[in-house]
Order: sequence, then C-alpha cells, then structure tokens
Amino acid sequence: MAGIVIGGVQKRFGDFQALRGVSLAVAPGEFVALVGPSGCGKTTLMRIVAGIERQDAGTIGIGGRDVGGLRAADRDVAMVFQSYALYPHLTVAENIAVPLTMRRLSAWQRLPLLGRFWPGARAARAAIAADAAQAARSLGLGAMLDRRPAQLSGGQRQRVALARAIVRSPRAFLMDEPLSNLDAALRVQTRREIVEIHRRVGATTLYVTHDQSEALTMADRVAVMLAGEILQVDSPARIYADPADLRVASFIGSPRINTLAAALRQDGAVTVAGTPMGLRASGEAGEATLALRPEDVRLDAHGPLAVQAEHLEFLGESTLLHARHAVLGTPIALRLPPGAAAPEGTFRLGFAPQRALVFGPDGRRRAAQALEAAHV
Repeated sequence: MAGIVIGGVQKRFGDFQALRGVSLAVAPGEFVALVGPSGCGKTTLMRIVAGIERQDAGTIGIGGRDVGGLRAADRDVAMVFQSYALYPHLTVAENIAVPLTMRRLSAWQRLPLLGRFWPGARAARAAIAADAAQAARSLGLGAMLDRRPAQLSGGQRQRVALARAIVRSPRAFLMDEPLSNLDAALRVQTRREIVEIHRRVGATTLYVTHDQSEALTMADRVAVMLAGEILQVDSPARIYADPADLRVASFIGSPRINTLAAALRQDGAVTVAGTPMGLRASGEAGEATLALRPEDVRLDAHGPLAVQAEHLEFLGESTLLHARHAVLGTPIALRLPPGAAAPEGTFRLGFAPQRALVFGPDGRRRAAQALEAAHV
C-alpha cells in the first residue's frame, strides 16, 4: 500500500498561478478529500499527481518513490473522472477488463481475431474475465456484465468506472468529482458505496470535490483549498468546529457561518457595535471578526445581539430564521428549535460562548474564551 506526498507544487498557466506551493501528505490507506470552490486549483493538482499535467516546481511521491518525471501510465494509480469515460461499444465486463487487458496481454494477444489463438491468450483472457467479474460483483454489477453503457443508469455507469479502477489493484486511487453528474439521491447512495469500497480495499485515496457534504461525510481527513493554496488539513470534525482561518470557516458549513464585524479592546474583550459579547480573545486590540454557526445562536431576551426578523426558511427537519443585526445590518441566521414560535420585529439573540470563533484582521484564528472562564 502506498502513500502520496505532494511537496511545494507550483503551476502556472500563462500569467495565472493555479497552484502556489501546495503540500499535502496522504498516509497509506487513508482517504483524504480535497475540497474547494470551482477554480481553486484542486483538479489541476489531481492531474499533476496522476501525471496528466506537469508541475512547474515541487515534487510528487507515491509509495516513497519520486514519480514527478514518470508518465501517467508508469505511476500505477487509478483515476476516476467526473465523466464515466466508458467505451460505448464494450460491455460492462469488457470495460472493467480494459486495464487488465492492456497490462496482461501482449500486442499480438490483443488482436481482435488472431490474438485469441496466440499462445497463452486463452488462459490469460479467462483470468482477466474472472477478475473483472469479481470486481463487478463487489459493486453489485454481477447481473449487468453483458450490458453496454447506454443500457445503464448514471449510478451504474459510475460503479462500472469504479470497478475498472479497483480491478487494477493500483497503488493509489485518484477521484475527480466522480459524483457530480448524479442526482441528489443517487449521489448520497453512491458516496456510501465509495466509502464501503475504500474500507474493504484499503487503498490510499485522494478525492477531489467542491461538495463539502461529500468531503465531511466520506473522508478521514479534509484539505480545504482556496485560490491555489491549501489552508487547512484536519479531520472533518475539527475542520468544522475548529477552523484555523476565516476563509475555511466561511466555506465549510451549510447554512454558511454568521460573521460579524467586531473589535478587541485593550483587555481583550470582544465587542460588536460597541456591545460586549462576553468573550475575551488573544492578540492585539483592534478589528476582528466574530463567527457563529447558526446552530450555536439562540433566542435570548437578554442576549447581546439585537436583530430584526426578515424571513423563515423551512428545511423539513428544522426551520432557519433569517434576521439582520439592528446596527450593523449584517445578516444572521439561526436554527429554531422544534415547535418554537418565530419572533417578529426586533428581538435579541445569544450564543454558546464556548463555540464562538474569533478571527483577527488577517483572517487567522484567535484563541477566545468566555469572560467568566477568563477570570477563573
């Protein structure tokens, strides 16, 4: 089993710098999701790891070996694309068998008619067919081996693409937004299947997506990428609850985290529009940002945030109340508890101080604690 080590990779396209010294290590057998908005450079990085693109600077290591100068075919990685990239004229079994056919059969043995009679071809083809059938069965495709791609649903086609990757037993899997062409329900089902495959096979996996739900629910660790840089790599729980950068906090989470312009006084007290928030943060006095997840904000008649109600958003399992800060005009969203009446007009909000996040003017996280705890 092989790990992937990306060291200081840079890439330019003309005057545009797509990657700015990206470094990332994926341990053997680990599933790491690389998540970020469109255009952040994640697919470019994936293509460089695969050998499809060449970096301008930096190194790519797979299994302890520098593969930066190797062709894609020599890196022993399997890549699953956003498009299924299936051969329409081949059956499911034949599509899955393609990488084994190219690896195990000679050019003569691959000839359409005469190749079948070449010495050793019959036994090799039988072994390939058995391995392809086994990979297909592992993904629930055993009854579809004779079908062609046009006869399959989108989810089934994606499973064929996954089976074709698995059958090779590669050193690492690279997946570039493999679920983006599926509808919502099928996407949830297929991501469970991919996680199950990873657990069963145990292969090192680098998974690229712009969908944070995929990243948080599937990966052992998540790497958040913006503007050609990886800002933070951590477990899904820590990426969500303990972001190191305001950009990470703003990107991860749905609904989006609430951010309020704040200030730090000389004693470290955090204020919003001059009102103390009951928090003390580290760092120099001056501008700051207070960030609150919607689930950490609550209705509180004595809370420090005065807001004006705007509208409700029914989400099925919960209701999201949208309001606006009475002084700053900044939008604030909170989840209403089941059965709670939605307030109207102006009302007040409180929040869980232990879950509040404070960021400095540079966007970096500041250590913060409730004032009561600060005096202990």
